[in-house]
Amino acid sequence: MVNCLIVGHGAREHAIAEALVRGGAELYAFMSFKNAGLDDLSKGRIKIHSETDFKEIINFSKSKNIDFAFIGPEAPLCVGIVDALEKGGIPCASPKIEAAQLEGSKIFMRELLTKYKIPSNIKSKKFNSMEGVEEYIKDNGEETIVVKPDGLTGGKGVMVYGDHLFSKIDIMNYCQELTDKRSPFILEEKLDGEEFTLQAFVDGKNVVGTPLVQDHKRAYEDDKGPNTGGMGSYSMENHLMPFITEEDVENALNDMKNVVAALKTETGVEYKGPLYGQFMKTASGNKLIEFNARFGDPEAMNVLPLLKTNFVDVCWGIINGNLPSNIEFEKKATVCKYLAPEGYPVSPKSDELVVINQEKLKEFGARYYYASIYREGTKIFTTTSRAMGVLGIAETLEKAEQIAENGVSCIEGKLFHRKDVGTRQLLQKRIDHMNSLLNK
Repeated sequence: MVNCLIVGHGAREHAIAEALVRGGAELYAFMSFKNAGLDDLSKGRIKIHSETDFKEIINFSKSKNIDFAFIGPEAPLCVGIVDALEKGGIPCASPKIEAAQLEGSKIFMRELLTKYKIPSNIKSKKFNSMEGVEEYIKDNGEETIVVKPDGLTGGKGVMVYGDHLFSKIDIMNYCQELTDKRSPFILEEKLDGEEFTLQAFVDGKNVVGTPLVQDHKRAYEDDKGPNTGGMGSYSMENHLMPFITEEDVENALNDMKNVVAALKTETGVEYKGPLYGQFMKTASGNKLIEFNARFGDPEAMNVLPLLKTNFVDVCWGIINGNLPSNIEFEKKATVCKYLAPEGYPVSPKSDELVVINQEKLKEFGARYYYASIYREGTKIFTTTSRAMGVLGIAETLEKAEQIAENGVSCIEGKLFHRKDVGTRQLLQKRIDHMNSLLNK
């Protein structure tokens, strides 16, 4: 029996833990906030404590004879949890601190892609102060600007012209705000196209892709409202997108392989763990928006439940550098819809009761993953963040969307979700957008 430790407390970690248990693992969980799903899957073998207190995590792991650990969220990865655990004798199927800087530092990531001439890289420039900012905006045009703080921002620090910034003054003010906080930042070119997420398993050399997913960041239907951590996502039964070809995927995967090789050359450290590539298909090909050094949330919920290969074996392959190339996934579509507390993300209502009709959920064939809710006795309540993801899996996107929507109807509380995620209507909007760009 393999004793696995999962670190993290969200719906992503709930999905990872489910895959580990399905692979035969005895699960243990270490989290800063009690996730009811992780509590159940680990049969109560949990510790609630800071996810960046490495000493405590090592002590907990040793006391439970942990065989390997899997780190879910970015914050502990980017401050060296894997380095600490491995020095303590606990192998990890997640990246070390230098490798995690692909997510932890946007400047490091862009400079690496520039130095090693990765084709999907885009134009960008780093700044530590306001010196040269106005000149850069003037030379490139304010309407082409995206401002990104260098470090982790939880998906909410990036400001795009036309979405969050509407004039040169807005851009300058935001850059000044970052400068005042002594936060380095990067100015990048704004792209027009359709985003797709390619998540891969990496063992230091080999990069094995998973089904493509498309996330929906905007809070409200028809892509309106503020950015969030993600309000839902879908994947297609053929593991592609209607506007993304196999050649596009091959090119994106090649870029990821070249980045993994470049990282080893640059730092001497092998990238091991899941690698999340956020790409945008544009009229001039794939462009890399960002890398994450972990699975996406919600995208983990789209791919891991489809995994046919034993996930524990995949993790050992990552750790030992002998990842199998024939990792299999079911040829099915998935739709994940996130339920969030009313008012999210601006003024969310917390401590509201959530009632789940589990029998009816099972009847519909929907799955659910706890995100940021808490349990008192047998009752569960909202916090100020996303509450839970509801997943539909089926032979077609239409059926998967219907299962997810039916699943949402089994959950009562002061919650809202985007009904349009995974619908044909919204998908057609994406197809039309891409066609308009390619046929210009």
